[in-house]
Amino acid sequence: MGSYRELRGCVSSVSYLPDERLMPYLELVGFGSAALIRTFDLRYDLISTLVERWHPKTYTFHLLCGECTITLQDVALQLGLSTDRNAVTSISLISKPTALHYNLLGCSPSEEKFTGLRFSWLKANFEHLPSTASEWEVMHIVRAYIMHITCNTPYP
Repeated sequence: MGSYRELRGCVSSVSYLPDERLMPYLELVGFGSAALIRTFDLRYDLISTLVERWHPKTYTFHLLCGECTITLQDVALQLGLSTDRNAVTSISLISKPTALHYNLLGCSPSEEKFTGLRFSWLKANFEHLPSTASEWEVMHIVRAYIMHITCNTPYP
């Protein structure tokens, strides 16, 4: 019998609930249910078993009961996300990233040697919604929150 090694991983999640004033906007853009997903415990032993049974040529899991795959429809059903719109794919070159961030978020990190947006910066600047926030400021925080829940990198 071959050696067995359990996979380990990290989970990226937003550690705070969105302010209730954000929910109508999150619902409007289809992220309402995803915003309510909280942290969860992963069973790395089960994930390791599934990885062992994955066949990349057929994109299926080979189980004792037969073959199984996870479809986009399965993910949409579990997360409550819409899958009937245009896909976001490819890599873009943004010529003025600080201007784009300023337009979307109302502020931008330091312009010196800007190489990317750190999620720790997003959290520090957008975790709390002021009680006197205008609709424009709420939209900035909604966008930052969506960036948080769709990121695949944990906060540094």
